[in-house]
Amino acid sequence: MEHLDVLIVGAGLSGIGAAHHLQTKCPWARYAILEARDAIGGTWDLFRYPGIRSDSDMYTLGYSFRPWRRPESIAEGPTILQYIRDTAAEEGIDQKIRFGHRVVAIDWSTAEARWHVTVERRAEDAGGGADGSGNGSGNGSRGGETETVELTCSFLFSCTGYYRYDRGYLPDFPGMDDFAGTIVHPQHWPEDLDYAGKRIIVIGSGATAITLIPALAEDAEHVTMLQRSPSYVATLTRRSPLPRLLHRLLPERQADAATRWAHALGTQAFYRLSKRRPELVKRMLKRNVQRQLPPGFDVDTHFTPRYDPWDQRLCLAPDGDLFAAIRAGRASVVTDHIDTFTEKGIRLRSGTELEADIIVTATGLDLLFLGGMSLAVDGQPVDVSERLTYKGMMLEGVPNLALAVGYTNASWTLKCELTCDYVCRLLNHMRDTGLRQCMPRNDNPEVTPTPLLGLSSGYILRAAHRFPKQGSRFPWQVYQSYLRDYRAMKLSSVVDGAMEFSNPGPLPSTERAEPDALDAVESPRV
Repeated sequence: MEHLDVLIVGAGLSGIGAAHHLQTKCPWARYAILEARDAIGGTWDLFRYPGIRSDSDMYTLGYSFRPWRRPESIAEGPTILQYIRDTAAEEGIDQKIRFGHRVVAIDWSTAEARWHVTVERRAEDAGGGADGSGNGSGNGSRGGETETVELTCSFLFSCTGYYRYDRGYLPDFPGMDDFAGTIVHPQHWPEDLDYAGKRIIVIGSGATAITLIPALAEDAEHVTMLQRSPSYVATLTRRSPLPRLLHRLLPERQADAATRWAHALGTQAFYRLSKRRPELVKRMLKRNVQRQLPPGFDVDTHFTPRYDPWDQRLCLAPDGDLFAAIRAGRASVVTDHIDTFTEKGIRLRSGTELEADIIVTATGLDLLFLGGMSLAVDGQPVDVSERLTYKGMMLEGVPNLALAVGYTNASWTLKCELTCDYVCRLLNHMRDTGLRQCMPRNDNPEVTPTPLLGLSSGYILRAAHRFPKQGSRFPWQVYQSYLRDYRAMKLSSVVDGAMEFSNPGPLPSTERAEPDALDAVESPRV
């Protein structure tokens, strides 16, 4: 049975970043990346709908070790995907990925100080070598028979994110089978869908809908955004002038760091202002929308939510593209409830019927913790909903398991890179001290559990009961603050009152690997 020092699960933005940190800071570690799909990129390979783009600036969503130097701050999905692929190829990380390998179960053995990992692998990939099914240029999971294989690892780093890849959220709308046109969910956008000259209804008011509508409106006859309730929509220029200015004033390395910090702090400042002065931010956002829409447009009905800013994620309209489509008459907004689908479109509770050739159900995502893998410690199943998270990156009472979970109010990568750095420090500390196990333990009875992600968005509330909790005090509290996490994770010792190091024994790196259970060539030491 093959044994690895570290197993990374997921070859998306987080997984590639984790591999870079391992290669750089733990060159002694034998590792592999298992990816259930056929391609590098995770979310950025999965979502293919028109207009797909970042909703965070790329100076913070990109890697700090490979700074984003393109002129656009808000980048399109294919550009981001290529950036991830190029990063993996330049560092040889793509050769450590085994595609078509889905982790279904992990069980920690205290006696052996290792995870026993059960993997479902496509049978046709059995002899695929270290890169599994090829170069990662595919566009999703293939079918075919699977076989179950096992391996062990000393540390497991889950970089699966928390989106469910096989399906999105779709309410059971009455009459859907009666509609004579095409119904599409953005998560499974058909490559051959021709929407030019068509009447389109987009159901939803979240980030996906706000992204889709201006892109569809370029070729469609008309696009109607049908929402039950509105979201806050902010505008941001696609190209930030700051990087160019800083690169004129500073050496390249310092300019890259200053650009990243400036954007990170700017985003954090706006979030804090939203929490401290919500009424002020409401007025700011409303005035911004009013300036971009025709006189007399009902902003109160269509763009003024009932909740405070950042109770749910803010939506982003780069260069005001959504409002430009509305001004041009290529898009419109209807705020109402769906009564039923009809043969020609959708009938609303108000009695109005909206006709359409295509209906896009941008109704949200399903969340899935740990990519759906089952979790056990010494054969005992772990109910993650009863566990606290340590610094937003490990689970209470679960050894040698880290999670890459980004911010909900800022770029995903900011938090993930802090986690990657912390994981490497943990690994090096255990190697230096001859200990094989690190496990967060909460001994403070005054720590009370609260929801992990802290937003009231529907997709988060629907899955909250399946996710771990955060605690009311440090280090169990999730701050959603890059500054506070930087101090707590980058500038603090890994030895604290909550992290328990134990289980002395032979260092995993001294063990001789047995034949590879996944029929892959043993990863060489870096």
